[in-house]
This record gives sequence, structure tokens and C-alpha cells, in this order.
Amino acid sequence: MKILLINDDEWIRDSLSLLFEAEGCNLLTFETAEEGMEAVKKQAYDIVISDYKLPGTDGLEFFRRVKEKQPNAFEVLITAYANSEILKEAKMIGVKEFISKPFTSEDVETSLTRFVENCA
Repeated sequence: MKILLINDDEWIRDSLSLLFEAEGCNLLTFETAEEGMEAVKKQAYDIVISDYKLPGTDGLEFFRRVKEKQPNAFEVLITAYANSEILKEAKMIGVKEFISKPFTSEDVETSLTRFVENCA
């Protein structure tokens, strides 16, 4: 399973890298949406995870762009700003899962388990 993670927090990138590596998943991480878009242009991903608040382009705009290139990617939004407007807009874009900060590895596993169950 190919997974792309966009998050400007190095600790989160490193922690999730360890988690996904232990699960045998191929995770590629970037700090900005712009870097992530370059990756999306080069390769298809099963799951795309992005933080909402990023330097430069925010996570929602990033997901809009991802939809154009990879409409079947399962999108997960990580945010500490989970107000109704952001959630509504994210759902309209096609985001399937939301992970609120602070989160645990179990929160991430639960979201991804739902993805795997939907694929079966």
C-alpha cells in the first residue's frame, strides 16, 4: 500500500513513518503541499494524509489538487482546527476520514482500518 503524508511537524512525520514501516506500508512524507503535489504527479497513492494547517497551501487546497490527479485516493485530514466549516468543506472535496489533534497511533490505525474494510 502506497501512502503519502504531508505534515509540517517533523515529529509527526517521523512517528507515523515508524508506525507505517512496522505495518509494512510504503510511506513517503513531505513538509509542504507543494512538495506533496510533485510526488502526486509522479506516482499514484492509495492513501493521502495531510494536515490542514501547512506552510503555503493549506490541506484542503492540496486535496482539491490531488483529486484532479488521483481521484481514487483515500484522503485523510489531520487537524486541530476541526470546526464545522472546515469539516463541511473537506467532505465536499471528498475527504473520507478526519483525525483530530492531538491523536494517537490507534486513531490513525482506526482510520486506515476503515479504508481497508471499504476496499474489501
